Amino acid sequence: MNRSRVTPAALPAQARLRVSRGLGQTALAAIGLSAIGASIYFILGIVAGRALGLTPFVFGLTGVFFVITAMTYVEANSIHPERGGASTFARYAFDELWSFVAGWAILLDYLIVMAIGSFAVSHYLAAFWGELAEPPIELIATTLVIGFVTWSNIRGSSASRFGRLARVGLANLALMAVIIAIGLITEYKPGEVVESIDLGVAPEWHDLWFAAVLAAVAFLGIEAASGLAGEVRVGGGGLRRLIGFAVLVVVVALVGMSAVGLMVLPVENGQTELGTRYVEAPVLGIVSGFDPAWLRDALRYSVGVMGAVVLVQAVNGTMLGLSRLTYSLATHRQIPSVIGRLDASRGTPYVAISLAAAIALGLAFSSDIEFLAGIFAFGAMLAFTLAHASVIVMRFREREAPRAFRIPLSVPVRGGSLPLPAVVGAVGSFAAWVSVIVLHEGARAVGGIWMAAGLVLYVTYRLGQDKSLRKRYAIPQEALQDRRGSPAAEYGSILVPVFGSALDDDIVGTAGRLAAEEGEEGEGGAVIEALYVVEVPMSLPLDARVPDEKIVEAMRAVARAKEVGEEYEGVVVATAMVRARAAGAAIVSEARRRGVEAIVLAAEAPTGTRGGKLLGGRADPRDRAVGETTRYVLEKAPCRVILTASPPGEDGYLEGVAP
Repeated sequence: MNRSRVTPAALPAQARLRVSRGLGQTALAAIGLSAIGASIYFILGIVAGRALGLTPFVFGLTGVFFVITAMTYVEANSIHPERGGASTFARYAFDELWSFVAGWAILLDYLIVMAIGSFAVSHYLAAFWGELAEPPIELIATTLVIGFVTWSNIRGSSASRFGRLARVGLANLALMAVIIAIGLITEYKPGEVVESIDLGVAPEWHDLWFAAVLAAVAFLGIEAASGLAGEVRVGGGGLRRLIGFAVLVVVVALVGMSAVGLMVLPVENGQTELGTRYVEAPVLGIVSGFDPAWLRDALRYSVGVMGAVVLVQAVNGTMLGLSRLTYSLATHRQIPSVIGRLDASRGTPYVAISLAAAIALGLAFSSDIEFLAGIFAFGAMLAFTLAHASVIVMRFREREAPRAFRIPLSVPVRGGSLPLPAVVGAVGSFAAWVSVIVLHEGARAVGGIWMAAGLVLYVTYRLGQDKSLRKRYAIPQEALQDRRGSPAAEYGSILVPVFGSALDDDIVGTAGRLAAEEGEEGEGGAVIEALYVVEVPMSLPLDARVPDEKIVEAMRAVARAKEVGEEYEGVVVATAMVRARAAGAAIVSEARRRGVEAIVLAAEAPTGTRGGKLLGGRADPRDRAVGETTRYVLEKAPCRVILTASPPGEDGYLEGVAP
């Protein structure tokens, strides 16, 4: 059974927009609201500490860039509605190496946001008990938040969660609107804010630029929402409304709150308490400056509760985005598949979630929000640069692909169209990334080490799998499923290599039973693909004439496999013969090409000789368990491998099972 690949460009727009899993605008809006609303709770103090009186201007400028980036993600996802965000865009526009670079950079950002968000929770709860903002209690609280998020994501969540997330986000937006209104009524002092500005001195130029880069932390909601691509059903009009709503949230939450914050806690002697005393909880600092006392206390408690809830939800949503991205990287063989391993009963990538929790907790223990924000900017600007560049390239490479949304302000160039906002976004993001490397020593060191370590992992893994660094490979999702303690797996197609030995009947029989069980579950049975590999020696060209007796042997073997396999009710056996240099490589290649869900293989016994029995060498330690063909298939197979055979000593084969 040969499965042909249908590219998204080959699908009509109506058909592609119907690819959905029941989620809609609510899910996208909820994640965006959560990320933007939560970011104000920790990024405002860091930005204000550097931009000083120009903080509202910085957030306004960031809002423009936010809109550009949102449009880029929406258009790219309308072409390729797959999970992965910038990593997916780079895959189609460039190659797997650049896809990995984008994905690995976003993984760093996810970790940083989880670390900052979980650390800030205790500082907002300090509105009720001041000791919560002091060590070691703040670190205990951070650990509890990370633990809850880990448990929640391993357990899994339903679509109803997004409705609750949206309601909390709207409540948070309403609270901020109330704070802004009260601040403008009671603390309206725009003149003092303007007078504090001495451009080039307060703030200095490099601080102003770096503040604008740090403000981009709110953008991560775009990447997290992009992770739902392929599971949402939103038309072009809905996408435009979502972008407009995001602009409104940015203006209210970021520009409005920063303006009120500088009126309540003005710049004095080149500093504002937003960036010093209240840097870990700036919104709490703003309401702490209100009068009278009853209003101040009421708002402090409200902000304390809302800030903690919103931050926990944002960390939870960020972990969801990380787990989906990690799963995407694992299925495309960009990171070891064990990292994307799924829980047997819940189907969640528990290994990735657990590793991310440990790393995020370690970062949070640094207790330095500005240091962490600088590292975030390193990864974000690199990923956003690739996202914008990818959309530009796809305008030419996939110019005929239907799009539910197109970035406006495009100009025709060489038969394609150049989206000017994406060009601005790409240039701006790249310039911002370079500035982070120049201006932030910590981001330069940690970000550089992170990316270098990721590239070493990627190159080592790919080369260890005998795969190109730039070509696309994918494994069936079922291959990541952890089967321990779970019910029997379901197999839509099974590859069975046969060798013309007496053991073939047992192997085909095993596959036949699996296929028959599939049929009993109402799926109509599975297809068994019986494969005979004719090995051609290196002394002959691969297309050399095969001896007639070898052809007869191969035909007899596959015919017998068909006869045995189709004795099981509802089972269909397809047969094939291929020529190759090595049986193991041919089996793996055919399994990948045919997209099978399992390989049932005779567990070939080791020869006990190094270099093979023909050479008479000694046994190599790693080859003592199984023979060369079996070992190769176990290491390289893109799916589950089931080893089965006669009892030890019969026909030179062993028994075994491999996940």
